Amino acid sequence: MFGNNGYAGTSVNQVVRHAGVTKGALYHHFKDKDELFRAVVEEVKLEVTQRAADAYFAAAEGTDPDRSLRLTCLALIDASLDPAVQRIAVLDARSVLDASHRRHIETRYEVALLRGALRGAMRAGTVERQPYVTLAHLLSGAINEACALIADSDDQEAARAEVSGVITRLLDGLRPSG
Repeated sequence: MFGNNGYAGTSVNQVVRHAGVTKGALYHHFKDKDELFRAVVEEVKLEVTQRAADAYFAAAEGTDPDRSLRLTCLALIDASLDPAVQRIAVLDARSVLDASHRRHIETRYEVALLRGALRGAMRAGTVERQPYVTLAHLLSGAINEACALIADSDDQEAARAEVSGVITRLLDGLRPSG
């Protein structure tokens, strides 16, 4: 329901009616609508990260870690092209969740995946050695902003191509010099 109607367009009454539960049952598990929404955002982020991880592991088979890192970043963007994912995890999450909650969720999912991809690329020598945890956070921020630019765009296909090009150029800048 959050994916179709957005946070503001989804009431607790609609949720309990759709789920076939009572308000008491809902409030037994969630303090309020905000807490329910946080749980939904976490679930969506888990699914997005799992799709990207699947792409990463498929790409890692018989290819270089640099290519795997690139495909992981693009897979995170592509997984966020779904309108329901955009509504929940990109648009409404920014207005409903405070920055610390968003950062916590991103750290558990996208940052964790990116840390592994960056560590592999650094070990292979295709990305210059540097603090990979910090880099994973910064790269996650860039990817999340790319997803927001796409979601806000009137031409999402063109926006996706544009942000993918920029992300690719950012990754090119991580290669060792010389």
